[in-house]
Amino acid sequence: MTKTGKLRYYFAREPRDEIPDQIPEGYRISESVNGVVSLVKERPQLILPEEVASVEAALDRHPKGRNYRVSVQKNQIVIYERLGPDAETLSAIFGKLSPLPSGTAMRRVQEQLNKMARFSPIMRFILVDPQGRTFKGERWSYFGDVDDWIDAGDSGMLDKLARRLIPKLGTDDFFELF
Repeated sequence: MTKTGKLRYYFAREPRDEIPDQIPEGYRISESVNGVVSLVKERPQLILPEEVASVEAALDRHPKGRNYRVSVQKNQIVIYERLGPDAETLSAIFGKLSPLPSGTAMRRVQEQLNKMARFSPIMRFILVDPQGRTFKGERWSYFGDVDDWIDAGDSGMLDKLARRLIPKLGTDDFFELF
């Protein structure tokens, strides 16, 4: 909102004070894993729906899978991790001080945490051979001065990579991937 109370939006990086009544040709509305809604240019989809489903299935098998979100960006499938504690962690911390809350209270706490959650990229699968449908896995690095993506092992078929790498999320083994 501007100081005058008008909604301001940006189209082609130039501010406009009028909201269009339709989505311009060649654009679509997109929402990030952190809830930011944008008007983005349509681009050909390089990642197949079944490839995204394969990564999501591996996350569903992860014991803390609810703490992760998936996003498709150009030739990549990016996994984002929730920042901060989840309801189980808070319960374990505060349970030492007083009796644990009931199931209903825990669901409410988790719902509130879900509303406030922020996510940060932690792992990605990059399509390296569109014909052979092979990917390479990378993880976010936390080595001192290096805040960047690093190789997380070999490349290959996405399903095998996802089954090998995703279980390491949230564990000490994650930091051994390179």
